Amino acid sequence: MMRALLIPALMLALYGCGEKSQSQADARDSGDQQAYQGAHDPFVTKGWTAGNKAEWERHMRARTQAQNEYVHINGS
Repeated sequence: MMRALLIPALMLALYGCGEKSQSQADARDSGDQQAYQGAHDPFVTKGWTAGNKAEWERHMRARTQAQNEYVHINGS
C-alpha cells in the first residue's frame, strides 16, 4: 500500500522539478528584427511594404492619432 502511494508521489515531485522557466528574459528572442521590417504575409496594412521605415513611421503616426481621445473630443 505504501509503495503504491510513494511511486506516484515521487513521479509528481520529479515532474514539478522539470518545469520550464517562464521568465521574461527567456521569452525574448535575441535575433529579433526591427519593427518596420514587419511580416511578409497578406495580413499587413494596405499600402505598407515591409522594410520601408519612413512609411512604417507614417502609418504608426496615423494609427496613434486615430486612437487619440483629444482628437476625438476636440474634433481636430
